[in-house]
Amino acid sequence: MPKPERIAIVGAGLIGRAWATVFARAGLDVTITDIDAASLAASRERIRATLEDLRDAGLVGDPAAVLSRIRCAGDLGEAVETASYVQECGPEDAELKSRLFAELEARTGPDTILASSTSGIVASKFNGQMQDRSRAIVAHPVNPPSLIPLVEVAPSPDTAAGIVDRTMALMEQVGQSPILVRREVEGFVLNRLQGALLNEALRLLRDGVASAADIDRTMRDGLGRRWAFMGPFETIDLNAPNGAGDYARRYGPIYRRLDEARDAQPWTAEVIDRLVDQLRSADPIDAHEARCDRRDRRLMALTAHLQHASDQD
Repeated sequence: MPKPERIAIVGAGLIGRAWATVFARAGLDVTITDIDAASLAASRERIRATLEDLRDAGLVGDPAAVLSRIRCAGDLGEAVETASYVQECGPEDAELKSRLFAELEARTGPDTILASSTSGIVASKFNGQMQDRSRAIVAHPVNPPSLIPLVEVAPSPDTAAGIVDRTMALMEQVGQSPILVRREVEGFVLNRLQGALLNEALRLLRDGVASAADIDRTMRDGLGRRWAFMGPFETIDLNAPNGAGDYARRYGPIYRRLDEARDAQPWTAEVIDRLVDQLRSADPIDAHEARCDRRDRRLMALTAHLQHASDQD
């Protein structure tokens, strides 16, 4: 029987702490490290608070037992030297990641998986300083991975097949929902889909079609209700009497015209300023942390509901 994976998390920020929660609640030993001593020192208390919220939502049984599997190490070498899997959670900077992955390679065993949480940088952009590029891979979560299970597993052309298989299996083992990104593409799958939606939302705001609040409401009370448990292809398959082919015949011409009419990218300073003004008029920035907490509690409730619904299917 294979030995349990030993996990190291490089980066004690929001994503790193959430990853630690994912692995520890699945019964694995986790070590967190960070160059910021204050962030590292605060990480266990922040994880403890999250675990208590998860317990209250019925998603974790014993927060103390989970927390006991998480330790902190101020030294990178100490944190990763015995790890079989390293999850890097640093800034979105390819050059910084390139240096870090070369150091991780030097400080870990030859079979250790070196995975990045990057939101859009393909692995071939940060594996260039490694002697053995076969161990580097992307395992991109959705924020926060302790509540949203999708993980995009994105190898480079140099990544060994065994590393891909082990990463996919580990994500399944710890209760995540991995997809395999079969070729390198910036932004992977999730952020390319999210980017298309954000681009159109900003155009609608820019052109005065709807307010930011009403665009959010359209997603929350419209598309989001279905997308909480099915994807766009399943949605259209169920939205026409004879499935997706029937839907394409009925509505494909409309979507083609809409796509052809789209103009240049809308991420201008003027549009972003308008968006920020509308958002801040409804929610001052000093309420941001409390709103994040409220979001997470709602995600916990949704996760518990979806788990229960899945059990009933």
